[in-house]
Amino acid sequence: MVKLSGGDKLAAKLAEIAKNLQNAVSVDVGFLEGATYPDGTSVPLVAALNEFGTRDTPPRPFFRGMIDDKSPEWPDAVGNLLVANGYDAEKTLGQTGEAIKGQLQAAITAYDGPPLQPATIARKGNDKQLVDTGHMLASVDYAVKKS
Repeated sequence: MVKLSGGDKLAAKLAEIAKNLQNAVSVDVGFLEGATYPDGTSVPLVAALNEFGTRDTPPRPFFRGMIDDKSPEWPDAVGNLLVANGYDAEKTLGQTGEAIKGQLQAAITAYDGPPLQPATIARKGNDKQLVDTGHMLASVDYAVKKS
């Protein structure tokens, strides 16, 4: 027969971990609801039009490309952060959101897809597909959702 001691401490620690994991349940990363340009234009709408294209503009899938490229790293990163943060879900999701925000911003600045039309380059003064004023780039954000 095996004797196990410290069961009360283990149960207390597991209860603490469970409580910490219930405090935050998800993180949203991207162009959050309510983000607008100075003229009131929705940033998520502009991002979606860039991502999927329009009748006159080809798709520039920066967001899906970043997800395809970076998402395989996320589970291990979240697991490591959970352990490092003492299973504090809110802190872990905040750090995860900040990291993915940086990955998305990097994807926007590095995107090199279909070239812009000459008239667009003349108007903008550069040939970067997804960076004009920098407002969309600066609008990338994250929000931790709590239970």
